Amino acid sequence: MIKYSDDKMHEECGVFGIFGHEDASTLTALGLHALQHRGQESSGIVSYDESKDGGSFIVHRGLGLVDDIFNDTNVIARLSGRCAVGHNRYATTGETLLRNVQPLYAELSFGGFTVAHNGNLTNAVKIRNDLIERGAIFQCTSDTEVIIHLVALSKKKTVLERLTESLKQIEGAYSLICFAEGRMIGVRDPYGFRPLVLGKLGDAHILASETCALDIIGADYVRDIEPGELVVISKEGIQSHRPFDSAPSRFCIFEYIYFARPDSIVEGKSVYEMRKKIGAVLAQESPCDVDLVVPVPDSGVPAAIGYAQEANLPFELGIIRNHYVGRTFIEPTQKIRHLGVKRKHNGNRGIVEGKRIVLVDDSIVRGTTSRKIVEMMRQAGAKEVHMRISSPPITHGCFYGIDTPSREDLLASSHSVQEIADFIRVDSLAFISDDGLYRAMGEGGRNAKNPQYCDACFTGDYPVELVDQILLKKAC
Repeated sequence: MIKYSDDKMHEECGVFGIFGHEDASTLTALGLHALQHRGQESSGIVSYDESKDGGSFIVHRGLGLVDDIFNDTNVIARLSGRCAVGHNRYATTGETLLRNVQPLYAELSFGGFTVAHNGNLTNAVKIRNDLIERGAIFQCTSDTEVIIHLVALSKKKTVLERLTESLKQIEGAYSLICFAEGRMIGVRDPYGFRPLVLGKLGDAHILASETCALDIIGADYVRDIEPGELVVISKEGIQSHRPFDSAPSRFCIFEYIYFARPDSIVEGKSVYEMRKKIGAVLAQESPCDVDLVVPVPDSGVPAAIGYAQEANLPFELGIIRNHYVGRTFIEPTQKIRHLGVKRKHNGNRGIVEGKRIVLVDDSIVRGTTSRKIVEMMRQAGAKEVHMRISSPPITHGCFYGIDTPSREDLLASSHSVQEIADFIRVDSLAFISDDGLYRAMGEGGRNAKNPQYCDACFTGDYPVELVDQILLKKAC
């Protein structure tokens, strides 16, 4: 069964860590709240209190939203200490179970070790199988656990050497925040698929997935952790290391299209401004003879503004979003389920009736939601309904930390633009081109030999070998 919420590229995860603040856990919970858009399945915090028993780790994790899990002052009070690491999860590997909730924590030979991971390892299954053959016992099904086992089995002397040796064995996407021996460690994979930023609040140092998590606690943005960089934060300050072979930067371009919060600065660029520029280029490439530009809330709003400004067309909220949908425990009939889209959106008849409109959205995945929204606009009296999409057609799955449907469920993988238009029942449909997307990002176009970003979901050009997928195909 296809659920309404399944018709989107789902967020990956959000990480947050703070070193050296008396309210570490409270600030971590606030940071996770700002990063809620990156994962809504579960949340957790591991704090470290050096005053207890020579150093003690306290863990609290749960299924649900940040406010559901950390709404009790007693919980935050128990998470004592001046250092904390937090994580919001949307599962890309592993089931939605409490044992998979991060940050993961383990007692190793050198003491406690915790890790929070944003991304997805492409050879985790192979490593996991090898470790099980060697006698390793896994407690969860998350790919992140292989990192803990590799660190535990390493014969290197220091934690830093153990972690570095372990990371050199894994492939794929990872932005990590770890804590061990009184030090917080942040690291990005050599390709820099997923974001990680460094901030400062007084004397405290912060690592977070996005700058919006710094804003919520009044922290200052310092810089991005660079691809392939490993930083160690301790009482002595910050040390930067470059332990990996260099690789071309391939930051996920979908962060700018959809995943990152619009008010974040990612890799030095305003997400909001980038989305407006994408919309402007989309208007240049695919103009439309209409009366109004209507965004699909909320993902299409900045791009729709850019489209309307470039096309010199009125921008109107032709779709009203219900911000109080929440979660439901109702199991409706198929007939009632068909109306599920109206729980979140409703057509604004007073604006669209009798008008020719162009809907602007960030993507089409399965197409089922787009079809329902188009139908909603026609029911509200729209004379014509056109659609413009601020990403190229999604034809391939992501294996670097974004949960995408299987390729056969991606509408664009097996349908032409006209066939998609017929399926969602619009008068016309257009996507931004690959080159247009790169031009909006400030590039001269897409460099086919060495793309400036990871755009595998559009092109099938995977920068890192998909070891586990190859093994899976062989097994089948």
